[in-house]
Amino acid sequence: MDLFEHQAKELFAAYGIPVPRGIVAHTADEAREAAQQLGGRVVVKAQVKTGGRGKAGGVKLAEDAADAHRKATEILGMDIKGHTVHKVLIEEASAIAEEYYFSFLLDRANRTFLSICSASGGMDIEEVAHATPEKVAKIPISPLEGVNRAKAREIARAGGLPEKAVEGAAELIEKLWCCFVDEDATLVEVNPMILSVDGQVRALDGKVTLDDNAAFRQPDHEALVDRGAEDPLEAAAKAKGLNYVKLDGSVGIIGNGAGLVMSTLDVVAYAGEKLPGAPRPANFLDIGGGASAEVMANGLEIILSDPSVRSVFVNVFGGITACDAVAEGIVAAFRLLGERGEQVGRPLVVRLDGNNAARGRQILTEANLPGVELVNSMDDAAARAAELAVAGV
Repeated sequence: MDLFEHQAKELFAAYGIPVPRGIVAHTADEAREAAQQLGGRVVVKAQVKTGGRGKAGGVKLAEDAADAHRKATEILGMDIKGHTVHKVLIEEASAIAEEYYFSFLLDRANRTFLSICSASGGMDIEEVAHATPEKVAKIPISPLEGVNRAKAREIARAGGLPEKAVEGAAELIEKLWCCFVDEDATLVEVNPMILSVDGQVRALDGKVTLDDNAAFRQPDHEALVDRGAEDPLEAAAKAKGLNYVKLDGSVGIIGNGAGLVMSTLDVVAYAGEKLPGAPRPANFLDIGGGASAEVMANGLEIILSDPSVRSVFVNVFGGITACDAVAEGIVAAFRLLGERGEQVGRPLVVRLDGNNAARGRQILTEANLPGVELVNSMDDAAARAAELAVAGV
């Protein structure tokens, strides 16, 4: 989960990292009031989860409250790389002497953590990294040893920071490491990290990405979710404990196991390429190993709530959970949906393989559920689901 800048800075402040005072505003009037509260010159900053705001005109200096109102009016509603600006951060202007760059990130390729530091921070850091890579220091971080003050000084000096900024930067870097680890982040970035004219090193901007896989031990992160940007179907599925991702196709997908579901998406997409309109998968939905009736019913309910879905492909490989249990879950799911007033009005293609597959097919055959077709192979089932999606358009 990516955070907005103002959320990242609130997190930084909780770890004692110096950040400018700021107030979030959703309207131009709120921006004026925020500027009056802060006093003096302020910066009006678009709050979107993408880079390049400054170059796009999403960051503007305002001389006073009236000017903040004008600048907020210009920024609110802007489109920045496909992201609409719905709120701005009104922040006290900083007296900047120098700008630097710093980040911690998860280095997946080398299975470790990495720190990146450069004395050449600011909007053009990507160009600096490309044209003069020697100005960007990349220091691996041991997960066991972490970052203490001595290591932080080493990183700051490797990045070419001047000696007058090293101690302040080292303190900030050490605290950023605590934030990175304690919050289960995969990225914390400060660009620019500034040396102010009074000699203080501060985080003038902030970017944080949190690991969703660690949400079970980070209950406070739930409050950071951007509800307005969530797909309503994904939000409904999450509330039901389902691992669901909305896609843009017409074939609903249900499978058990992420690997099997990913393969199913590929097979359905390939089958659809041969048909008019090229039907594609409408979602990713992994019901996991225990396909209970309730889980299956919830999965079908979510998928059938998507008006773009024209057919559903249930692809299950029985392992710990046997196929007969899955089949009974499908039968019970139809009953549960009926009791909820929901009808399965679109065709269902079911492929069962693995543990007790024959018994599972027998259960579904005897149940004679409306619109359910049994197909033995994964390729044939994908092709049939794609055909039904075309026929249902």
